[in-house]
Amino acid sequence: MNAHLGLIHAILPTTVDLRVTIPESHPSTRNLGSERTGSGTIVDPGGYILTVHYITLGAESITVTLADGEQLPGELAAQDFETGLALVKISGRNLPFMRPAPPDALSLGQPALIVASSGETGRRVSGGYVTSMESYDGHWEYLLEKTIRLNAFNPGFGGGTLADFKGQMVGVVSLNLNEVGKFSLAIPMEYYVQNQQELKDFGRVRSRPRRPWLGFYPQSFAGHIVIAGVVPGGPAEISGLREGDIIIGVEKKEIRSRPELYREIWKKKPGERVSFRVLREEDSLNLEVISGDRWDFYRS
Repeated sequence: MNAHLGLIHAILPTTVDLRVTIPESHPSTRNLGSERTGSGTIVDPGGYILTVHYITLGAESITVTLADGEQLPGELAAQDFETGLALVKISGRNLPFMRPAPPDALSLGQPALIVASSGETGRRVSGGYVTSMESYDGHWEYLLEKTIRLNAFNPGFGGGTLADFKGQMVGVVSLNLNEVGKFSLAIPMEYYVQNQQELKDFGRVRSRPRRPWLGFYPQSFAGHIVIAGVVPGGPAEISGLREGDIIIGVEKKEIRSRPELYREIWKKKPGERVSFRVLREEDSLNLEVISGDRWDFYRS
């Protein structure tokens, strides 16, 4: 027990609380609100903080509270829609920070520790075991081939630290899940490690091919993919896709799952047309959507 307490106390100084304000006019406020709270982890002694992108998307101001209560202004340094990670930068030198674990450091059944902010200087801790490292697809045009799932709920705000029992950072806690025995989902640290220099230098990953973005929310229902909503002003809405449309095919390929849908769309480039066959009430329709770039849409 004392060893575990020592581990927690070693991690705590690297954790931060994030308070983020977003302009009401930003398109993300419709779903995420204009006042957001989150957790983060200092991953560089120069002041880079790793968190989840939905906390910082569209940030106008960021207040960072360190574990000792010191408050500092932060700025959004990088955004990665594909992995769901973001970097916030604060001024400072020789700050306490967490080192990333090697990609193969975690395995099924291994214990892990979540440390997350519960408000300014408040921190909460929970522990559990890795129950899965399978892929995850989200309804916001999101797909990770590898995730970390734990049988422990995130005890605080999103963006918290997932650490192994060697005190290494293995992931960023993103979501609570309703799946039996898989209570929370974390983004593996390797997604950050392989792109960290580009994120710091350019604010995004430039070497990776850009994905086309449509601005819709596909959901699985009764063996079909149904559009549960569209982003106002996004490519899907402009091109005529509607809430309630059932997607039958994309680019002449039959679609039965959300990963199939995403992988077929992502064969294109931003700005290219994507052809859809949908069922709308009693009608079968063929529609073409001129895809966009999510980075450009949410930056504006």
